[in-house]
Amino acid sequence: MIKQSFAQCAMCKAVVEQGGEEMAEGINSGIIYLMVFPYLAIGIGIYFLYRNWKKSKG
Repeated sequence: MIKQSFAQCAMCKAVVEQGGEEMAEGINSGIIYLMVFPYLAIGIGIYFLYRNWKKSKG
């Protein structure tokens, strides 16, 4: 038997349910904004590691 779970915390869900569509879009935009920076940092780190690897190899 598979149990379904929800990804939101109780407070976020309550705030979105009380607010309108504009508030839900704002929260979703904020989540995406916060998700970008870790991937950006990892990508920049990999770029510099690759660049240093190419320098030391050649």
